[in-house]
Amino acid sequence: MQSSRRSFIQQAGVMAAAMMLPRGILTAAPHPALPKKIGIQLYTLRDELDKDARGTIARVAQTGYQEVETFYGYKGPQDSGEFWGMKPNALKALLQQHQLSTPSGHYQLNDYLTRGNGNADALQPQIDLAAALGQQYFIVPVLPLSLWDKHLSTDDYKYMADQLNKAGEQCKKSQLHIGYHNHYWEFKKLADSHQTGYDVLLQHTDPKLVSFELDLFWAVKSGVNPLSLFQKAPGRFVAWHVKDMDKNNTASLTAAGNENKSSMELLSGVTFAEVGTGSIHFRDIFAKARQAGVKHLFVEQDKINGDPFESTKKSFEYVKNTLLK
Repeated sequence: MQSSRRSFIQQAGVMAAAMMLPRGILTAAPHPALPKKIGIQLYTLRDELDKDARGTIARVAQTGYQEVETFYGYKGPQDSGEFWGMKPNALKALLQQHQLSTPSGHYQLNDYLTRGNGNADALQPQIDLAAALGQQYFIVPVLPLSLWDKHLSTDDYKYMADQLNKAGEQCKKSQLHIGYHNHYWEFKKLADSHQTGYDVLLQHTDPKLVSFELDLFWAVKSGVNPLSLFQKAPGRFVAWHVKDMDKNNTASLTAAGNENKSSMELLSGVTFAEVGTGSIHFRDIFAKARQAGVKHLFVEQDKINGDPFESTKKSFEYVKNTLLK
C-alpha cells in the first residue's frame, strides 16, 4: 500500500508540473507514431545527380536529410547495375560517409506486371541491387508504361496483384519487402466495375508480402482522401511521398471529362509546390500516421522552378519544424 501511495503521489506531481509548463514545450515532442527521420526521393534531384552525384549527395546531407530513396531502371538498357556511375557498394559507402541510409528504392518492373508478358528476368538482378545497398523495401514506382492510356479491367489489376505477390515471395528470400507506389492511373474507375485499380491491388495483394508507398500528392490529385485509404487498409502504407500541390492548380485528374485525355496531356498540366506552401492538408494526414502504418517519409517534388537545393531545403524545414512537432 505504501509503495502504491508513493507511486500515485509521484505521478500526480509529474502531471501537475506538466500542466504548469508553457504550451509550446508540451507540444514540442514528436508524434510517437511518426518516423523520426526525414528522407528524400532522389528523383527530385535527378538532374543534379547526373551532373555531380557526389556533390549532390553531400548537399542532401547538409540540408539535414537522413534517408534517401534511390531510383533505378528509368533509362532502360542504359541502367547496367550502377547508380550515377557507381556500383551499389560504392554508393552505399558514399551514403555512409555522409551519415545517410537508404531504406528503400524504386525499381522498374514494366514487363513483369504486363499481362501476356510477365517477364521476370529483370526482377532478380534488381533485387540483388537493393540487397547490396542494404535496403528493406523494393518499390514498384509506376504502372507499366504500355498501360498508361489503356482502359484497364479488373483482371488487369488482378494480374498485377498476383505478380506482386510472387515478387513479394522472391524479395523475401533477400530480406526485402515489396511495395507499390501510385500515381493517378490507379485511381481511375475500371472499365468493367465501379472499383478503381487501387481497390483491386489492396484487395488482392497479400498484406504479409506487399505493402504500399502512398504518394500523397497523386492520391489527392486523383480526388482521393488519404484518410479514407488508411481506414480501408490500416497498416499497409509503410512509406509516404510527401509532396505538395500548387494552390492554383488543384483540379482532379480523374474528374469527369478527363476519361479520354492522354496521359501526357494530363501530366503536362500538373504543377507542384514545396511542402507547406501548397494546398494539401498535411497535418490531418500526419495525425493518422499510426493507422496508416508509415515508417518512412520521403520528400519529393517532380518539377522544381528555381534552385533545387533551396526547394528541397524549404520542404525539409517544413516537415521537420511543423509536421513532426
